[in-house]
Amino acid sequence: MRAMNGIHRFAMAVTGGRFGWNLRGMPVLELTTIGRKSGEPRSTMLTAPLVLGDSYVVVASRGGDDVHPAWFLNLRDNPAVETVIEGRPKEPRLARIPNDAERAELWQRIVAKHDNYAQYQTKTERQIPLVVLDPA
Repeated sequence: MRAMNGIHRFAMAVTGGRFGWNLRGMPVLELTTIGRKSGEPRSTMLTAPLVLGDSYVVVASRGGDDVHPAWFLNLRDNPAVETVIEGRPKEPRLARIPNDAERAELWQRIVAKHDNYAQYQTKTERQIPLVVLDPA
C-alpha cells in the first residue's frame, strides 16, 4: 500500500498535478489524519467511490487485509482531518463512521458501481468500514 501511495504521489508530482485525481472513475483525495500514537500528521491517497453532495465516502479496505488501515484508526480516535481534492487547497473535514443502517445502504451503492470493494470483503472476516468525510 505504501508503494502504491508513493507511485501515485510521484506520478502527480511529475505531471504537476494534471494526472492522478481520478482513478477508475473515482475521485482521488489526499487524506491527512493525526497519528494516534505520534501526534504527527499522516497523509495517504485514497479513492472516494461515492460522493454525496459536498461529502466524500472512503473505504477502509486495505485491499481486503485482516487489519484496519492506520489512517482509519487515526481518524477513529481523532475525526478532525484535512483533505486535498483535485489539487485544490487543503480543507478541514470531519470524519464520521456511519451507523449500521447507513453503512449498509452506502455499501450497496458502492459495490454496485465498483465491484473490487465487494471482492476485498471476501478476503477478510472483518467488516470493511466506510468513512464519510463531511465539510467541517
